[in-house]
Parts: sequence; C-alpha cells; structure tokens
Amino acid sequence: MHDRRVVTARLTKVFRETFDDNSIELRDETTAKDIMEWDSLTHIILVLAVEQEFGLSLNAAEIGSLENVGKMLDLLVVKATR
Repeated sequence: MHDRRVVTARLTKVFRETFDDNSIELRDETTAKDIMEWDSLTHIILVLAVEQEFGLSLNAAEIGSLENVGKMLDLLVVKATR
C-alpha cells in the first residue's frame, strides 16, 4: 500500500504530461468534465500512462469504476507496485 499523498503527486505528474498542462491541480472530485482536452482518446492514453507510471495493469471493470480522480487515487494506493 502506498501513501496517498505520494500517489497524488505522481498522478498529477501523469495528468500534466498527458494533457501537456502544468497548471492541472487534481482534486478528488476532478472528472473529464473539468479538463477540456479529456476525451475518449486521451482517456485511453491517460490510462496507459497511469499503468506505466505505477507498474500495474487495470482491467475493464476497474477502469469503468473510476468515476473521478478520487476513485482512481483510492485504487492506485491499493494496487500500485512501484
């Protein structure tokens, strides 16, 4: 299990790189509606980048359950391998 604060910092880095926007500040409530460039294609790119950053593989059910960044953080805190 990883520290949520550390996971949040790493996830913020992934979001900033994926969306090429260093101003992104993640909150638990953040969703695709909050980031203009977050569409279905960038969602796939984001998931792949998250998997790479955290050394894990997310299945379709896990990806489908991620209704906001807070849910993603909760999952990553438990599943992250590095």
